[in-house]
Amino acid sequence: MTSLADIWPPFGLTLTTSRLTIRPVLDEDIPAAVAAARSGVHEPGKSPFSTPWAELPDDELAPNMAQWYWRCRANFAKDSWTLLLAVWQDDEFLGVQDLGAKNFKTLKTVSTGSWLKQSAQGRGIGKEMRAAVVSYAFDYLQAEVAESEAASWNKQSLGVSLSLGYELNGLVRDGWGEKVEEVQRVRLTPKTFNRPNWTLKVHGHKGLASYLGL
Repeated sequence: MTSLADIWPPFGLTLTTSRLTIRPVLDEDIPAAVAAARSGVHEPGKSPFSTPWAELPDDELAPNMAQWYWRCRANFAKDSWTLLLAVWQDDEFLGVQDLGAKNFKTLKTVSTGSWLKQSAQGRGIGKEMRAAVVSYAFDYLQAEVAESEAASWNKQSLGVSLSLGYELNGLVRDGWGEKVEEVQRVRLTPKTFNRPNWTLKVHGHKGLASYLGL
C-alpha cells in the first residue's frame, strides 16, 4: 500500500535522541501543536519571534498555525525548503524545531528556529532538539554551515547556541512586528560543533535525500 512518505518523502524522516522523537508535523498533529501553543510559549508581551504569532487570540492562532504548516509544504522545493519537525517526548507534543535552506546545493548552509511550550522549557530539551537537527544536517545532508539568530536580549536561546559551539556572527537591526529589534546572528560549522553525548538515530533519510537530489 502506498504511504504518505512514498508520495512526499519528507514525511518519512524521523530523528530520535536520548529523550525525543522528532518528525515532520502531520495534519493529525496540528491539534496537539495548537494546544501546546495555547498553553503558553513565552511571557506575555515578550515575544522571541520576528513575527509574534504566539500572541494571537485563540481563534486566530489555530488557523494561522495550520496555514503555516501547509504553506511550508507547498513551497518545499528541492533546493530551497523548510522542514517543520514536531518534537515529542513519549506521547507529549512539546514544540516544533525547524530546519531550512535556500540554494542548498551551492551554499550548503542550513538555518534553524524553534519553539517549546513553557512547561517543557528549562529541561535541556531546546538544546537537545537543536543538536539533533544540526547533527542531521552535518552528518547526513553534508551541510557545511548552520546559522541561527535571536533577539539580543534572548539569553536563553543564545545560551543554547553558544553551548553547542555556535560563534557570534554580527548584530543587525530588523523589524519584528511593529518594532525594531537588535538581532544577534550565530554560526556553526562541523569543526566548532560541540556534539552531544548521545548518538542520533535517523530513519527515512534515503527517501528524503533522493527527493532533494543529494
